[in-house]
Amino acid sequence: MTTDLFERAAMHFEPRKPKWAFPGAMALATNPKTVQTPALDLIDAALVEAFNTPDSRLIICMAPQEGKSVRVANDFPIWCLTQNPDLRIVTASYAQNLANRNGRVIRNRITTSDDIDLKIASDNGAVHEWTLDGHQGGVLSVGIGAGVTGRPADMLIIDDPIKDRKEADSETYRNNVWDWWTDAASARLAPGAPVIVILTRWHQDDLAGRLLEQDKEAGWKVLNIPAQADHRPEKGETDPLGRKPGEFMVSARGRTLKQWLQRRATAGARTWASLYQGRPSPDTGGVFPQEWARYSEKMWIEHPDGRRTVPGVGREDTELVQSWDLAFKDTKSSDYVVGQVWLRVGMQAFLLDMVRERLNFTATCKAIEAMSAKWPQAVAKFVEDKANGPAVMNVLGKTVMGLIPIEPEGSKYARASAISPLTEAGNVILPQAELLPNVEELIEEAKNFPNSAHDDTIDALSQAINRLLLMPLEAGMFEPVEPQFEEWSGISPY
Repeated sequence: MTTDLFERAAMHFEPRKPKWAFPGAMALATNPKTVQTPALDLIDAALVEAFNTPDSRLIICMAPQEGKSVRVANDFPIWCLTQNPDLRIVTASYAQNLANRNGRVIRNRITTSDDIDLKIASDNGAVHEWTLDGHQGGVLSVGIGAGVTGRPADMLIIDDPIKDRKEADSETYRNNVWDWWTDAASARLAPGAPVIVILTRWHQDDLAGRLLEQDKEAGWKVLNIPAQADHRPEKGETDPLGRKPGEFMVSARGRTLKQWLQRRATAGARTWASLYQGRPSPDTGGVFPQEWARYSEKMWIEHPDGRRTVPGVGREDTELVQSWDLAFKDTKSSDYVVGQVWLRVGMQAFLLDMVRERLNFTATCKAIEAMSAKWPQAVAKFVEDKANGPAVMNVLGKTVMGLIPIEPEGSKYARASAISPLTEAGNVILPQAELLPNVEELIEEAKNFPNSAHDDTIDALSQAINRLLLMPLEAGMFEPVEPQFEEWSGISPY
């Protein structure tokens, strides 16, 4: 029995000489509808390398409707079975009906093509699960979330684990996909089994994003083929197809330059960046500005006992507040606890301080106490009335004054969009990193919003700016002020 297992493993790791060098060559020979493009040439090469590399891990990202799913989820399994008919392949998609369709297409291609030279077992030929006659190999097609208990996989192919934007924006659904991967799919991998994930990117925290962030030791390789070449030398990136900047890919669907431009205009910045460029966070555009208004001089006085005070606080046009966004727990994948200190001077708000850490309940209470001791003038403390908020306020109510529960109105996106014009106009001003190093974490979350894996700094920011600037503005509390110019400045308003 042991000898048989070793022989079978050797067969897998030393594939037979292929009849076709690449999956695309097989597709061209057996499917008259096949269109081969430079992008699919790249995908072919990556798939062959993955097939011949034990324990390989590959993520392929490309624009929708350009042939990636047909090549990876249909052509590739057949090509693999022509080399190793004992290969047990599991394919997975966002829904069982799509998985069934992939299984049916593969089975039908085998049964209708003499060149492929494979035969489906007569007693095991369901569309979602079948084996090859005289061999152990075949294909099991499942929907994301379906059980694969007792089904070892010599190869796993995951095709589009997320259906649409609604699912992508749902943290619950993203968690379900991740749980399926960690608890079910990855546990069924046989030693040496390659895993290929093929998808259009919907969200920074989608399956590809989490694999790259939380499964780094597996050595995931990424082949991202953007629809339009956008070299980013500052990130060490060149175009995988060797195109000139701005050049669109050769389309498997025959899209013209005009049609590509129309598609980009119709999609909008967020969709174009994620689905078509493979980068869920747009490099430009989005909700918040790419360049924030910044200040570089301390606006506070530091005292020997650690307190910080701001001159002028208490005047009618000046106030100092805290804004807190709390989390449920402090696990490695949980949200962050964020506390910020904001100074309003007239119609401008300045971020003075920020804590952003994964904290448990006790540590959260201590963080609020510490921030209150550090900034004693920040009496008003806005606390989102969710997660640990009510419990924290209940515990601290007798020792920390000024705790104000804030019930969030509307979605995160709606709240952020409401204050977006104020950030664009420079009414919201951030410190340089020399004054507050972790401000860069806020800037990064703002750049990626609403596709950030975490957006806790944005929740705290929007909560503060809504209370300090937006609500007074809507209530007509800000009066236009004529500019005042010092005689010595030499500046004239005219």
